[in-house]
Amino acid sequence: MHLDPIAVTVITGFLGAGKTTLLNRILKDPAIKNTAVIINEFGDVAVDHLLVEQSSDGVIELSDGCVCCSVRGELVDTIADLIDRAQAGRIAPLERIVIETTGLADPVPVLQSLMGHPAIVAALRLSGVVTVVDAVNGPATLSQHDEAKRQVAVADRIVLTKTDLPQAVDVKTVRALISGLNPAARVTNVPSDDVDTATLLDNGLYDPATKSADVARWLGDGGPGAHDHSHGHDHHHHHHPERIRSFSLVHDTPIETGAVDMFLDLVRSTQGAKMLRMKGIVRLADDPERPLVLHAVQTLMHPPARLPAWPQGSARETRLVFIADGMDETYVRRLFAAITNQLSVDTPDRAAVEGNPLAISGFSG
Repeated sequence: MHLDPIAVTVITGFLGAGKTTLLNRILKDPAIKNTAVIINEFGDVAVDHLLVEQSSDGVIELSDGCVCCSVRGELVDTIADLIDRAQAGRIAPLERIVIETTGLADPVPVLQSLMGHPAIVAALRLSGVVTVVDAVNGPATLSQHDEAKRQVAVADRIVLTKTDLPQAVDVKTVRALISGLNPAARVTNVPSDDVDTATLLDNGLYDPATKSADVARWLGDGGPGAHDHSHGHDHHHHHHPERIRSFSLVHDTPIETGAVDMFLDLVRSTQGAKMLRMKGIVRLADDPERPLVLHAVQTLMHPPARLPAWPQGSARETRLVFIADGMDETYVRRLFAAITNQLSVDTPDRAAVEGNPLAISGFSG
């Protein structure tokens, strides 16, 4: 029996941002069923259901078919245990898993632990990272804590809370701070925006109900033309004061599989630690009508997947979105140009790169 991959959403956000309120909203939503919520410690999170009942083995079954559990040991052990329980019929089949991180946690290692375990990654699909930012303390937190910046930078969706409180910072100001770190993320203002819980959680490539692909949503960049700088060598970005930022690469002709493999291997080996996330869709030369979907967290690649066709209305072009912390963007752009044979003055071609990967000027290991 083939089981559909379980959608996984990581909810993160700094201390006091409102993650528990969001979790309670998720668990109360009748549309959210067959869901497991993994939290760090029951005692630290006042999820309403957990005030009612507790269980000896750390897993609480809720009346609506959802499950709550706390991290016991390593996160991968907890997830493996949940998958085993579901597959053995000891709990209801799982459609999704929601992981709540601690307020001080960097979500990148959480993503790495999921993608670095072959058995687990085969059973899951990453539906996205949701970061909660509050309008009262969020601006100060973002200016003082790198962890908070990384939480915003890797997010697919930002949930903005507490904007209705009198002491809240102006919403436009908060949105500008968020956009400076992650212009691609969709921002939802929880007190005012009418957004259902499932929409908040499902930011992945596939719509769970229809199995259709939504590349523009998944890449988070609004589709073609959203980043006008994507086609050029924006040298001024190299001097950008923010270390944590995102940028895109776009190429409109098919690319050979070997060239894509080489590019990704070189980026991961030279810039991997600085690459918080990379996600993209690639138009391959061997079958241009079936795009390849890529997702990486630092040096780890999620198993690539081929879509049966380009989503309706999407541009048939390669688009790679990098979310980086101190990454050498100029080097990555020049490497991509060389690999795809976009020749320019003083830039090596693909053959030169194959012979000597360090031929790209601007290389910094």
